[in-house]
Amino acid sequence: MKQISSIIFLNLLLILSLHAQSTERGYSIPLIDLAHDTTRQVIVDKEPGQYLGHPTTVLLEDQKTILTVYPKGHGKGAIVMKKSTDGGKTWSDRLPVPENWATSQEVPTIHRVVDAKGVKRLIMFSGLYPIRMAISEDDGMNWTPLQPIGDFGGIVAMASVERLKNGNYMALFHDDGRFLRNLGTVSKFIVYKIISTDGGLTWSQPVSIAEHPEAHLCEPGLIRSPDGKQIAVLLRENSRKMNSFVIFSDDEGETWTQSRELPGALTGDRHTGKYAPDGRLFITFRDLTHISPTRGDWVGWVGTYNDIVNGREGQYRIRLMDNKKGADCAYPGLEILADGTFVTTTYGHWTEGEAPYIVSVRFKLEEIDKKAAAGD
Repeated sequence: MKQISSIIFLNLLLILSLHAQSTERGYSIPLIDLAHDTTRQVIVDKEPGQYLGHPTTVLLEDQKTILTVYPKGHGKGAIVMKKSTDGGKTWSDRLPVPENWATSQEVPTIHRVVDAKGVKRLIMFSGLYPIRMAISEDDGMNWTPLQPIGDFGGIVAMASVERLKNGNYMALFHDDGRFLRNLGTVSKFIVYKIISTDGGLTWSQPVSIAEHPEAHLCEPGLIRSPDGKQIAVLLRENSRKMNSFVIFSDDEGETWTQSRELPGALTGDRHTGKYAPDGRLFITFRDLTHISPTRGDWVGWVGTYNDIVNGREGQYRIRLMDNKKGADCAYPGLEILADGTFVTTTYGHWTEGEAPYIVSVRFKLEEIDKKAAAGD
């Protein structure tokens, strides 16, 4: 009897161990599926036979005007710009842009910055070597050509731009050894910061903030704590062996904690997050959770900042759209309007057999809460 009891006990331990591993690499929180709710979807741009990808967005101060930029191609390709003046419900035709925007080598990213004198600018980055930037001081009506910001390069520049408490701006990007100094050889994934003291006009040399002996950390997605005292950066793990990672800073990016893995519920690529009016956090990304029914799709996560700090799974996940080809989608822009409506915008293979195109999805968290309560 003792031998049988021992075997049962060992089998129970094995089952519990496997369950723990599955939970860590997967998730147990509810999944709400919005993929077939076409009433929430707005086509931003679509061109037969043309790959359109990787949009980012910026919401202007009127809380209605959204600008988006994206390449005609997978990362590399001529940059397209469009504008919505009604909070993303409708979008303009493609707008005129400087001629050399056609030379973009990497995913463009657009950000709002304000200098010490109150001058507002839009800045747009394009990566690889060298990282280049374009500037608009009239809310996107006119732009400078892309021009180098220094003798350095990087990938997905700049994934995040954040105003610091002293008025400076910190921008984050990563490189894998090929582009930082144009060496052309993959060596190690490192996440870097650069600083602007003049409202985004000029930038410092890169300083490393995160690396890992095994994980390939990249695509930093920055989120401030609700009280503004801490900065968290969520990181893609490109070796695909581990979950996504997170690092924290309590001194405005001067020093950072060691990176640690996130729960499976937050594992994916190119995290972008904003707070809802009730203080909850919505983060959207490409799902690369190891065990997930929506792996390769465009998803979102709902929880609290403290969930991230404490390594908890969060409240629930959302499938925003069903990607029809591998994991080639997302890199989402995300805005929240004055009435609490999230407008998140990205690319994907949304129609079987067609080239990827750009779509926005709109929702309020209270609407998703009702679906969660109903078990939808």
